[in-house]
Amino acid sequence: MGWRQLKKEIIELLSYKDFEKSLEKICQLPARQVVNPLFSFFYNSDELVKWRAVTAMGAVVSNLADHDMESARVIMRRLIWNLNDESGGIGWGSPEAMGEIMAGHDRLVEEYHNILISYIMPEGNYIEHEALQRGVLWGIGRLAHARPQLVEGFAHLLYPYMESPDPTLRGLAAWTARLFDCKTTRILLKRLENDQATLTIYLDGKLEEFTVAQLALIRKTDQLPQLFTN
Repeated sequence: MGWRQLKKEIIELLSYKDFEKSLEKICQLPARQVVNPLFSFFYNSDELVKWRAVTAMGAVVSNLADHDMESARVIMRRLIWNLNDESGGIGWGSPEAMGEIMAGHDRLVEEYHNILISYIMPEGNYIEHEALQRGVLWGIGRLAHARPQLVEGFAHLLYPYMESPDPTLRGLAAWTARLFDCKTTRILLKRLENDQATLTIYLDGKLEEFTVAQLALIRKTDQLPQLFTN
């Protein structure tokens, strides 16, 4: 199958109403051929297509890692490179895809979770671009809801975002911080419980609108959509 034909097939699958079936079909295609089209859809103007490409990348790379770990590592390194200043790009979709991949694969998360978290570390690989910070927080949140023990020790890094003037950053930080029980987290979440600013989060194959307060009030992972409880 040629590049154009493959790309056309994948975008049609990403656009189908029944995304669960589409995802199964994408995972049946040759993984190393599917990756490049999925990368291109991270920049799609249709937000739902972009986010579903992130989900598909997670599934494809996790499956690939089960039988070809080195090829999966190459893709992870490509995602990391996209977030490097020297890459010349912005890296849209890359932190989200990193979180999605690591939520689903034990070995990859062992090797790369610290890198994803380093993007919110002032002394680490801190990302200053505010719009890209949203993707980083979503990726960390995705990881935290799947594997909270890997993020718990870094909950304090979420505090500045919980006081951000950007409601998306506040909401995403609260969505993750709510998982962890510490004094500062409780104080900041309490402040957000009346925050009626809205944001849109991608959950379970759909874009959902929440208020910051709704995310701050979520108390248990079993109250979250299924995508974030595995």
